Amino acid sequence: MSFEVPEHIRPLRDKVRRFIEERIYPAEPRLDERGEASRALMKELMSEAKAAGLWALGHPKEIGGQGLPFLDYVYINEVVGRSEAAMIALGTHSLQDSIMLNLHASPEWREKYLAPLVAGEVFPSFAMTEPDVASSDPTQLQTHAELDGDFWVINGRKWFTTGANVAAYTTVMARTEPDASPHAAFSMIVVPTDTPGYTIVREVPVMGMWGGHCEVTYDNVRVPRRNLLGERGAGFLIAQQRLGPGRIFHCMRWLGQAQRAFDLMCDRANNRVAFGSPLSDKQQVQQMVFETAAEIQACRLLTLDAAHKIDQGDPARVEIGLIKVVGAQMLHNAIDRAIQVFGAKGVSGDTPLERMYRAARFARIYDGPDEVHRVSVARLILREYRKGRGWDFGMR
Repeated sequence: MSFEVPEHIRPLRDKVRRFIEERIYPAEPRLDERGEASRALMKELMSEAKAAGLWALGHPKEIGGQGLPFLDYVYINEVVGRSEAAMIALGTHSLQDSIMLNLHASPEWREKYLAPLVAGEVFPSFAMTEPDVASSDPTQLQTHAELDGDFWVINGRKWFTTGANVAAYTTVMARTEPDASPHAAFSMIVVPTDTPGYTIVREVPVMGMWGGHCEVTYDNVRVPRRNLLGERGAGFLIAQQRLGPGRIFHCMRWLGQAQRAFDLMCDRANNRVAFGSPLSDKQQVQQMVFETAAEIQACRLLTLDAAHKIDQGDPARVEIGLIKVVGAQMLHNAIDRAIQVFGAKGVSGDTPLERMYRAARFARIYDGPDEVHRVSVARLILREYRKGRGWDFGMR
């Protein structure tokens, strides 16, 4: 495969980049403010993106998106990832949830939520993590649901339910099969957020930022049995279908964030003078530029390789695990070095770097901490050697 941006995707990629640089970047400080003005501005940007033909580019056509092939979408999503706000403004934020509904929801919930979700008229949320157990081992999750006639009754406590404060519904992973094996004991259930007993306890500040990461209690929450996604006991399968592509989506966006930090760092190095010459003349700054360029490009190639395998129908578990760990570290390093070159200004609100830096630390935890991915990837590779096949990274 070629690692260059395909010619047929360049015009769209350039158009997305111009929209983000001209419309999203200037709006970021106002979008970070909490309130009605911020929400109104985001709706305005969403409308502009739709009018420009930039909305829901990666969503399948059959559910209202523009149906970009997966590998083409990698090149677009890398640009979208330069700004967290751009994910919402261009409608990419709902891709994982819309695909999950499309594959597993009952006709009622597909009709009620799917089209509005893709159109950006409603927002989703997903509840897996819990505060009282190590959620890196999801077999320990305690939230449970029992059938009472034609209703599921859900009890438990979740947190880091991102977007619950604005979502129309939450997809809840709950223990429904107490006598089954651990990986067949859980199911996914759709819970409208206005259901009695569904209570947002608090919005959890993350690294000093407010991002809609909510702690939610489920106190005898009753929803119809048809709210089940897929089959009983299929919660782990559905979670992996959602989280696998989600991890590579994260890595695409991290590349965009890292590239933005790199651009800022190089511009600062060329234009800031210290001790009689630009920072770009200093060997330590040149070393930062070199290391960041090498790490970004290495992660870009790893991401493209994983996307290529997914495009061919390969689950790419090893490749996704590799880029999840390496990509998160690359993101942190790129932003950290950019801040160092900026000095005091880099940790101020005068650049996007301080917010990017705080968000980057979160990347090593969500969708599975680094340690879990390291173990799972190593086990998969070692298993192939025990079978006498080895692991050749596609080079044979």
